[in-house]
Amino acid sequence: MTANEAVSAWGARLDTLVENKLTLSHDEAELHLYETFQQANLIQLRFNAPVMTSMLSGRKVMHLRETDPFDYCPGESLLLPSDRLMQIDFPDATIDEPTRCMALTISDEFIRETIHQLNQEVPRVEAVDQWQLNTDNYLMQNNPEISSLTDKLTRLFRENNAFRPFYIKNTLRELIVRLSQTQVRTNLLLQTSQHVNTNRLAYVVAYIRQNLTRALSVEELSDKACLSKSHFFRLFKSELGVSPAQFILTERIQQAKTILRNPAKTVTDACYESGFNSLTHFSNTFRAIERVSPRQFKRQIK
Repeated sequence: MTANEAVSAWGARLDTLVENKLTLSHDEAELHLYETFQQANLIQLRFNAPVMTSMLSGRKVMHLRETDPFDYCPGESLLLPSDRLMQIDFPDATIDEPTRCMALTISDEFIRETIHQLNQEVPRVEAVDQWQLNTDNYLMQNNPEISSLTDKLTRLFRENNAFRPFYIKNTLRELIVRLSQTQVRTNLLLQTSQHVNTNRLAYVVAYIRQNLTRALSVEELSDKACLSKSHFFRLFKSELGVSPAQFILTERIQQAKTILRNPAKTVTDACYESGFNSLTHFSNTFRAIERVSPRQFKRQIK
């Protein structure tokens, strides 16, 4: 394929081979779809509103203030504040395999209104904590919910019907809430020790990790959190995105993976040392979460 034959994936006229852009607007947001068809270095980009960018295909190298350059790949999203300069390399882009990404700018006021409503209607477990959305160079792996919402927004922005503004606004609200939940969850899980004395859910997470090899009931965990069973269950799922039982299973599988990486350990060792009491249950749970069996996982890491 030649440069003259290159066609935008979104049906727009191809104006340039570097950061060819299609922009679609809404009262509260703008969706920018970018394609680059040739290698380029240090292309500058900035937006006049908070922005969420997501990689769709190919690879970029991002240069941001106060951070080392890093690869930016499909499945990842980046949140940036208004007017933050990005300098971007496109090391792999070609006519046949372009680099594609989306950038969604959202009104700062709309973000504040949505987060305020969230704090009013679904307060966090600790009164001193608030839902918020950190847009300061926040790089994250997309979870299924966020990937689904960005795909949905891309489709909605391109629709032409009377309900389009209503659908977009509601989907934007859900995206903001999901992003805030993801940030809170990541903070609690990766920095548990920093919050264990001030946040009851962080304390429970640490307790679960220390007692993975024995049976843990919701009643026991809610007692540790000094909350009623129903209140604990609701708050746990609200802030961590899964039920206590699902979280325990995920943590056990993470421990099992660590055990399986040890050449001296067997699948049976991983099963019982991570808190499972049945090889069948262990294998089924492992496959459901990791998409491979424990034996396949162990073979892959040899």
